[in-house]
Amino acid sequence: MSSFAKGALLLALAAFFGECLEFLLNMILAKELGEHGMGMYMQLLPVIFFVVVISSLELPVSISKFVAEQKKEYHYSMLRHALRFVYKLTGMILIVVLVILPFLPIFSAYHPLVRYLLFLLVPIVSFSSIARGYFMGVQQMEKIAISNFLRKAVQLIVLYLLFQGLSFNESSALFIALAVLIGSEAVVFFYLFAQYLLQYRMMKQVTHHDMDGRDVHKALMSVSVPTTALRIFNAITNAIQPFLIKGALVVSGAGGVMATEQYGLLAGVAMSIGFFPAFLSHSIMVALLPNVSEAYAKQDGERLRSLLQQSMWVTFLYGIPAVYLMYWFAEPLTHLFFQSPEASLYLKLLWPYFLFHFFIHPLQAYLIGLGLVKDAFYHSVWSHIVSFLMMYILGSMSQFQMTGVILGMNMGIILLFLLHYVTICRKIGLSLFLLSSSRFT
Repeated sequence: MSSFAKGALLLALAAFFGECLEFLLNMILAKELGEHGMGMYMQLLPVIFFVVVISSLELPVSISKFVAEQKKEYHYSMLRHALRFVYKLTGMILIVVLVILPFLPIFSAYHPLVRYLLFLLVPIVSFSSIARGYFMGVQQMEKIAISNFLRKAVQLIVLYLLFQGLSFNESSALFIALAVLIGSEAVVFFYLFAQYLLQYRMMKQVTHHDMDGRDVHKALMSVSVPTTALRIFNAITNAIQPFLIKGALVVSGAGGVMATEQYGLLAGVAMSIGFFPAFLSHSIMVALLPNVSEAYAKQDGERLRSLLQQSMWVTFLYGIPAVYLMYWFAEPLTHLFFQSPEASLYLKLLWPYFLFHFFIHPLQAYLIGLGLVKDAFYHSVWSHIVSFLMMYILGSMSQFQMTGVILGMNMGIILLFLLHYVTICRKIGLSLFLLSSSRFT
């Protein structure tokens, strides 16, 4: 079995159990927070994700790519320079976050301490990014798998014990849910960084070659900057999307409270169920990146074609049955959260969004490995322009409302898939049907 297949399988197994825990976790949150509280929780998650993107500067991706492409003798020097860079990066980000957070109006509806949870998240994410990137690059996927499972397990156990043993109002329950989310990231940090320090000390004791710090920073930034720009853009659009959807629904005639509840059903129920199989696509993405980077560095066209064919066929084989089951069992699945006919309808209408989303993760990893991050960014910009435009136009029509929003989401994800897929096929010399058509360029 290839290193790609082994890594993807290990990550998929761990992620499956993690997603099972996530499913139970969302059920607990839905029952404790209610429809309105769940909507507020989901509304803040894109902001948290944005802080994560800024704090990590996509170092897991750039370090993983660098480590996969370089010989072992250069790893110690590269990581030493990367650690120094993270010290400076974390300090600058903490200053910016400390200055900006108190004045952001989005936090006015939440507990006063919520904004300071994000301040604590910055160093946690920054330093764990080094360890995560290194283990991805050397393909020690078992450590990544354990960390991903550990995050969900800690979050579920702590929330279950707190909500079962104590009673809270909506504001306090929402604060506790967010605090436990940040706390679970801290647990993952301690695990990953402890494992990383053991490896780092072992590398120091063997023969290693020094690298110029400026060359390391340049190599890391050549991947991190465009990848971070892509992730920031996606984070911004994800943060805007809840307000765009609510705005469109209000224009269509729905009240503010109803619009928040409908978004809670969409994001907290329908999308939680629909994204359940996405752990497989994410596992493929993490395992694919170092393999594609290594193959591209060696100019191994056959290996690149084989990796794309494998990842696409695997995604197709699990994606089709997954959306089929979600469509036909939409009602019993959504009733695990709320007895809401709207949630089951949303889940049925979103099947194209989920199916094509499963393909996006491995395709983005492929673009990064091929050095086509700018292409991925432009694709994302165009697809979001089309998606947001159609979401607002159709969603603001009284006869469509949330159905129109979902149609706009489906249009955007299909366009993004086509742009990614065609670009990769042209780059590595494959036809759209995964057959060799030309030489690798």
